[in-house]
Amino acid sequence: MELSSLIRKSDYEWWIPQTGAMRVPGVIYGSETLVRDMDEKVREQVTNVAMLPGIQRASYAMPDAHWGYGFPIGGVGAFDPQEGGIVSAGGVGFDISCGVRTLHTGLDVDAVERVKAQLAHELARSIPAGVGSRGRIHLDDHEIDAMLEGGARWAVRRGYGWESDLERIEEHGCMPGAVPSAASVRARRRQEDEMGTLGSGNHYLEVQRVAEIYDPDVAQAFGLAVEEAVVSIHCGSRGLGHQIGTEFLKDMAVAAPALGIVLPDRELACAPVESEIGQRYLGAMRAGINCALANRQIITHLVRQAFAAVLPQATLTLLYDVSHNTCKLEPHRCDGATKSLFIHRKGATRALGPGDPDLPAGLREIGQPVLIGGTMGTASYILVGTADSERLSFSSSCHGAGRAMSRHQALRTWKGRQVIDELAARGIIVRSPSSRGVAEEAPGAYKDVGAVVEAADAAGLSHRVAKLAPLVCVKG
Repeated sequence: MELSSLIRKSDYEWWIPQTGAMRVPGVIYGSETLVRDMDEKVREQVTNVAMLPGIQRASYAMPDAHWGYGFPIGGVGAFDPQEGGIVSAGGVGFDISCGVRTLHTGLDVDAVERVKAQLAHELARSIPAGVGSRGRIHLDDHEIDAMLEGGARWAVRRGYGWESDLERIEEHGCMPGAVPSAASVRARRRQEDEMGTLGSGNHYLEVQRVAEIYDPDVAQAFGLAVEEAVVSIHCGSRGLGHQIGTEFLKDMAVAAPALGIVLPDRELACAPVESEIGQRYLGAMRAGINCALANRQIITHLVRQAFAAVLPQATLTLLYDVSHNTCKLEPHRCDGATKSLFIHRKGATRALGPGDPDLPAGLREIGQPVLIGGTMGTASYILVGTADSERLSFSSSCHGAGRAMSRHQALRTWKGRQVIDELAARGIIVRSPSSRGVAEEAPGAYKDVGAVVEAADAAGLSHRVAKLAPLVCVKG
């Protein structure tokens, strides 16, 4: 990105001045190196989002931002329905409520290392992964409705997990306002056999070790210790979420002229929150959130079963589950008043600071765990929301490393077997049904996740707590 087009506010904050049709400025967070390496499309997309009706304060991009569909991936936008604010399917993305869940194992790394190959086999056997993967659970129309309305609470009632899990899940496991009937028949059909599956792309299940602690006090409050083994799950709403996104993006683009919306980019298809199509999308999108929460809950149950077969002493309690592709109605301070705003986070993680009433009692004084996925050959991170993130970014932070090259470029650069062998030589076991999928997700195809996390910390979006290194990775 050309830095001369930006105003540097600090070492980690860059502004796009409000000009032309922009209703607010743009703000990009990142180090000079990260921002310079961003595609010029990121600046263009941040600018375009700043033109949408009802946007508040600024159009934001996180340190891992890269080009996406309409909104940049790593984009955040807040919209006031009282000022004609919109909801955008492109501002949520195709994988509705894709997110990360991290579990304690109660084990040290040595216990896992002794049976690592056996554990990798059991996890890969138990959790289906890959394009079009199907699970062992089939849902009829009645159960699809119940799942889309109940989320992880539905899953727990069906025996997939523990009641105590719900306390540590965003929205306590169930997004209010879901309207299952707003999801099309085709979307629902795509999900009949996909519950409890990882899917493909950058989704994964990893056994990890806590490699480093940056904040001992917060780490202790989160129950983290160096050389503890943890499990992280990264996936979303599978075929249902993708279908909802596909259909509403088309419908919103067609409806925009009649709704009086001039789109700077057709990919920014949106509708006023209070419009009929806006309300239908919110109902369907919330059902997609519940699908993702239920999916990660079922996978948690399958992970517990796999561990029980190999390491029966494991405890597998939930640290936290948070999404990074959502639109949510949240209270935020803006223009000297508290407003109810629709916060779009696309490839951006919610990062509530200390004292937020939405956090469970055990975390409220500390802040929300912010779970950042890396790559199967580098590291992931756990951060915590800060008191400043509400002011800086509507309580949002980065969500991962962010791609540095396209999947096509990655395929031209690496072979899947090459990546698997190189990681095995470093003690990282990869299990995947797709050699192509492994090549597309090669660690070198991503930005330096450590630099992204350092920038999020330095900018005040979230604070580093712990670094997690991969031991076993199950990928689609």
